[in-house]
Amino acid sequence: MAIKVLIADDHHVVRRGLVFFLKTQPEIEIIGEAKNGREAVEMMQTNQPDVVLMDLDMPVMNGIEATRQIKASCPEVKIMILTSFSDQDHVIPAIEAGASGYQLKDIEPDFLVQAIIQLMKGENQLHPKATSHLLTHLTNKNSTERQPLEELTKRELEVLREIAKGKSNKEIASSLYITEKTVKTHVSNLLSKLELADRTQAALYAVRHGIAESN
Repeated sequence: MAIKVLIADDHHVVRRGLVFFLKTQPEIEIIGEAKNGREAVEMMQTNQPDVVLMDLDMPVMNGIEATRQIKASCPEVKIMILTSFSDQDHVIPAIEAGASGYQLKDIEPDFLVQAIIQLMKGENQLHPKATSHLLTHLTNKNSTERQPLEELTKRELEVLREIAKGKSNKEIASSLYITEKTVKTHVSNLLSKLELADRTQAALYAVRHGIAESN
């Protein structure tokens, strides 16, 4: 079965060039052309492509918004961005919108065909520049992402450890030599910081994160 491809690009020459070349490939069937993102979205139901070759900078609706809408309504469709932009301000939003591939328009035609085929096999096809931006983004995101446990005070960690042992507020107060009222305050604070609903969730959280075993 040939891979059904929809091409979305506002540049007529580029779009027709892609159609002309890809029609010569036995593995690919061109089933539609769109000159902006909105047309691409509207054509999804009637054309039902396997892959959308999506330009980013288009009038009416850009490729990122079109990608987002298409993935929301047709999550099984693979979207490959084909653009002249390789900066992170285009790469990251496109991947976050749901694109599985990101290639530049200077790609060798034969490589484009292979990228489409590999995309259908479930392999993400990213240009090296796109991969570099994505890795940098993920690294930065991980380094700045809130680590809930790090927000707990030493005393809150101690209370969490006691909760994991199944102790009541009164027992925790006795163990830590603090008042029961203070324990309640610590419990309330740690539940809020860890975004947990109750003590049971707190005990589970402690076990999963190795808090119960800590000294």
